[in-house]
Amino acid sequence: MSTTPLSYKDAGVDIDAGDALVERIKPLAKKTMREGVLAGIGGFGALFEVPKRYKEPVLVSGTDGVGTKLKLAFEWNMHDTVGIDLVAMSVNDVLVQGAEPLFFLDYFACGKLDIETAAAVVGGIATGCQMSGCALIGGETAEMPGMYPDGEYDLAGFAVGAVEKSKILTGHDIQPGDVVLGLASSGVHSNGFSLVRKCIERAGTDLPQSLDGQAFKQAVMAPTRLYVKNVLNALSVHPIKALAHITGGGLLENIPRVLPQGTAAHLKKGSWPQSQLFAWLQKTAGIDDTEMNRTFNNGIGMVLVIDAAHAQACAQTLRDAGEQVYEIGLIAARQGTPAVVVS
Repeated sequence: MSTTPLSYKDAGVDIDAGDALVERIKPLAKKTMREGVLAGIGGFGALFEVPKRYKEPVLVSGTDGVGTKLKLAFEWNMHDTVGIDLVAMSVNDVLVQGAEPLFFLDYFACGKLDIETAAAVVGGIATGCQMSGCALIGGETAEMPGMYPDGEYDLAGFAVGAVEKSKILTGHDIQPGDVVLGLASSGVHSNGFSLVRKCIERAGTDLPQSLDGQAFKQAVMAPTRLYVKNVLNALSVHPIKALAHITGGGLLENIPRVLPQGTAAHLKKGSWPQSQLFAWLQKTAGIDDTEMNRTFNNGIGMVLVIDAAHAQACAQTLRDAGEQVYEIGLIAARQGTPAVVVS
C-alpha cells in the first residue's frame, strides 16, 4: 500500500474551478437583489427579512427540479434555459397560493465542474429570478467525482414566498357557474419529457425543421413560462378564487387539487389552440386527447377560477400584460363525473 499523502486533487475535485464559478455567479445574483435581502451569496446561510408591508405574513415554499429535460440539454448542449425552468417550477407553485416569491436557492451537482456549462445554467437561474422578482440569495455547487458521467449534472431548487394570511388562495369559495380561464404555456415546460424523448427517438432523422416559428430544438427546449408578475398584478385588482399550475398530471390531475368537494371543471374542447409542437407530439406518440391532457400541459400552463361577473375584466388585465388568455370552461356540480371533464 502506498503511503503517499492524498489530497483533493487526487479525488478529482477542482477547487480553483469552484472559486472561479463563484466569481461568475456573484454579479448575476446581484442583479436579482430586492427588498428584504440582508445577506446573500458567500456566507454559510443567506438572510432575508420579510418586507414590513406584510401585516400577517404567511411563508409559502416550493421545491422542484427540471426532470429528464436535462437529458436533452446534455445531448443538444443547450444549458442556458434549464435554469429558467428550475426557477419557474417553484415560483409558479408558490404563486398558486397567492404568494409573492421572495427568494430562491439552487443546488447544482456534477461529477466534474465545467465553468462555462455551470455559468450558463446559473445565468438562466438568475434570469428566471429577475423575471419573477425573486432574489437569488444562495445555493450549492457540488462536485462529486464518480457520481455523474462527464458532461452531466443535476439541478434542484426551492423558492420561498409570502402572502397575507387573509389573502391565501384555497379555492374554498369556488361554486358552479364560475369561469375557468387558461393562460397559454410556452411549450412543454418541464413535465412529460420522458415521452418527448421517446417521440424524438421514434422519429429518428425524420424530425421537423421548425415548429411554431422556432427551430425544432428551440421549440422543444423553450423554458417554462413565468406567470408571477402578471398574475400577482391580476390578483391585486380581481377576485380570483383559485389558481392551478399545470405540471405533471396535466389539466386532468392538477385542476382537481384546488376544487372544493362536490364541484368539477367542465372544459370545452377546442377552446384553446393546440400548438404545432403538441400536435406533433400527439401524432408521433399515437395518443388520444385524454392522454395528452394528462401527460402534458397541452398548451395551458396556468389555470384561474373566477366569478363569471369578473372573468372578462380579469382576462383583459392579463392580456394587456402580455398573456394569452382563453376562457376554457365552467365549474359545475360534480355528480359522479370525473373532477375534470373535457368535451
